[in-house]
Amino acid sequence: MRHLKRALAGVCLLGLVACGGTSRTTTGEDVRPPRETGQAAPVADLQPAASRAARPNIVVVMLDDFSMDLVQTMRSVQRMRKTGASYPHSFVTDSLCCVSRSSFFTGQYPHQTGVRTNTSNNGTSMLGGWPAYDTHGNPERAFNVRLQEAGYTTGFVGKFLNEYEWAPGRALPPVVPGWSTFNTVFGSAYDGWDFASTSVADGRLQLQQHPAPPASASNAEKDRAYAGTVIGDLAMDFLARGEAGDAPYFLEVALYAPHNRTNPQGHYAGDPLFPPMFRDRSGPRSCGRVACDKLTVDDLLGYGDARGDNVPRSRKGAKLRAWNTTATLPAAVAVRDLRDRARMARSADRLVQRILRSVGPDTYVVLTSDNGFHLGQNGMGRGKGTPYDTDVRVPLLVTGPGVVPGKRREVTSNIDLAPTFEELAGLPPAPYRSGASLVATFAQPRLVRRSYAFLEHTQQTLTGGDPDAAFTGSELDRIPSFTAVRSRTALLARFDLDPRPGREKWGYEYYSYRKNRFEKRNEVTSPKRREEVAALMARLDAFDGCREKADQPVSEACRLLTQ
Repeated sequence: MRHLKRALAGVCLLGLVACGGTSRTTTGEDVRPPRETGQAAPVADLQPAASRAARPNIVVVMLDDFSMDLVQTMRSVQRMRKTGASYPHSFVTDSLCCVSRSSFFTGQYPHQTGVRTNTSNNGTSMLGGWPAYDTHGNPERAFNVRLQEAGYTTGFVGKFLNEYEWAPGRALPPVVPGWSTFNTVFGSAYDGWDFASTSVADGRLQLQQHPAPPASASNAEKDRAYAGTVIGDLAMDFLARGEAGDAPYFLEVALYAPHNRTNPQGHYAGDPLFPPMFRDRSGPRSCGRVACDKLTVDDLLGYGDARGDNVPRSRKGAKLRAWNTTATLPAAVAVRDLRDRARMARSADRLVQRILRSVGPDTYVVLTSDNGFHLGQNGMGRGKGTPYDTDVRVPLLVTGPGVVPGKRREVTSNIDLAPTFEELAGLPPAPYRSGASLVATFAQPRLVRRSYAFLEHTQQTLTGGDPDAAFTGSELDRIPSFTAVRSRTALLARFDLDPRPGREKWGYEYYSYRKNRFEKRNEVTSPKRREEVAALMARLDAFDGCREKADQPVSEACRLLTQ
């Protein structure tokens, strides 16, 4: 597995971060290291900012690999845009499922969580998957633990983390702390049918099988057993209990849509790579708000753009090796996949609308995704993992009490949601969270406090059952480790182009989004962009000095880097 390498840069940003920090190196280990445990103050010792009676309910719907080109197809998104807050400048710390979700739960960057990749390479490293999440003490640092301790009824339904799995003949994984209800749906649900889920009774996981109907069954019977349906039913059951109860509640609904299936053949004959419910497989409006024949490569911004002018450059301007060298996804395949992904999102769209109709006036509903997805844009194949807009920009919409409708200019990251939930629950944020609460922006659409987001990615070898290995070829392996900084109008990414452990060779890419909404040309050496590149470069160098890990408090200097 690729080792993450980092050299401390010698430039400080306006004195915000002190120079001289040690370099950071992350390596895989054959032996599982001692477990790190969070040391946040017990909730009982904290002074809540709001009374128990005033604390709202919170529902989060987490989509899987949902790309911004699908926003136009979902009626629920349009409703939430009209009635709530939307954040067009919303990004994730890394465009990988497990890495991003770990940041979501903890409000921390990957270098803090210790979760760098999707899997542990069959247990041989602690770089990724549930083993890394657990070993580095993230379950205890997750926001849901503090909410539960503060009196919230907490529920989780759906996809959890890579390698938190069960299969026949294997023992069940451990109970995850901080969840009153824990209905995780295991990874065989990627294919849509024939999977298992959990519940918790007397402090122990209980297993429930959800067998697939036979091929001869009606489409309606198959749809009732579809993963999205089962997750939706479990979620609505929790909501009914929560709305009827006295305690405030938090619920995360983590759907598998619109992630691709992972097995070479679908569960049923004719299942597409992105398998929707049978009711959504045909008809001109099966793609949602937009007619299927209206979804074309024109919706895939950057498709067909030559990639020769995207080559990384050294800090002195020399051309370096290109990393984006896999075959471009053919246009016909890209359009087919786009339409099937829209069809797959239909079940999610209906569920979000059900949730919006079911919750009371004291409930916040949040809709987002763990990462984006590309289908041939920028000359690439099919997948994710890059710092490009297709992969790291995600929808973020919020409705609820006191939320003034409209777009926000705040640049935000998925690490901001954990402290947001804590503030809604009347709690001060844990000091080890790098994110900052968005609550103040709910009632103040014009409020802008942060203008930058940071991204971290570790190159990985796709072994050990990574679901993102399916149907992506070697593309994800080819994406180098990078650290990047994103503003409203620009991206600066620093790639490590030398994959050998203990070595590095930095290559830079800079893109302006002022005229083009995709990565048209690497302008890191352009005289016209010199001032903006220098400012982002200094900010990126300063971010290298932020070395906090696990439960170590985040310095004010590091927090200021996003402002």
